[in-house]
Amino acid sequence: MSIVAIDIAFLLTFTVLLSLLKKKNFVHFVLDPISINSSATEASFAARYGCLVLIERIERLDVGALVSIRGIGRVKILKFVQADPYLVGEVKPMQDTDLNGASAISLKVTALKEAIHSLNSLEIKLKAPKDALLQTNILNSLIWAESKQSLECDEAFLPSLAERVSFAALQPVSGATRSELLKLQEEKLRAMDLKDTRQRLEHSLELIKESISTVAAKLAIQTVEM
Repeated sequence: MSIVAIDIAFLLTFTVLLSLLKKKNFVHFVLDPISINSSATEASFAARYGCLVLIERIERLDVGALVSIRGIGRVKILKFVQADPYLVGEVKPMQDTDLNGASAISLKVTALKEAIHSLNSLEIKLKAPKDALLQTNILNSLIWAESKQSLECDEAFLPSLAERVSFAALQPVSGATRSELLKLQEEKLRAMDLKDTRQRLEHSLELIKESISTVAAKLAIQTVEM
């Protein structure tokens, strides 16, 4: 269990961000709407879990600040202990509980990594708009997942390699449509709820295979047009 600063939606002032930067980590979470009873006239919300975040860099702008962050792992929010100048609460690690079938999980990790590389090879051939996302986004996510996690936090908060890789696939593909991005968001929420690494790896592999088919189709159309 650990006490950390908690950000509700990145609505932090530059001064607060500098304060958080000294500690490097905070938790980002989204409020879940809940229903107390059928006669309630006002919305109620609950904070169940969030993501422990590493602040990599803060750049002050004329208006606000540009913040570079990376997600580390899921956490369970136990309670809030402070509200000013920003939320502070107690959290504990929330990791996968499926420890069986290590060999099967290893095979699925390898298959997912190969699929991500295949997708990226296709993606970088796709002629995307200038304002599109970087075409190495998903590959960079995999590289981060595979890198040694030497972070300033309790090791209990660091997910296993397999768990990290299972989340790496949940990145937008360059040139994705609005409907594709909405589907990806649904997949991210689904992945956060899962506690079975093997099941998440399977879902992620299916998602990558669909993206490969989509990008291949776009490339075919692009070739015909050229």
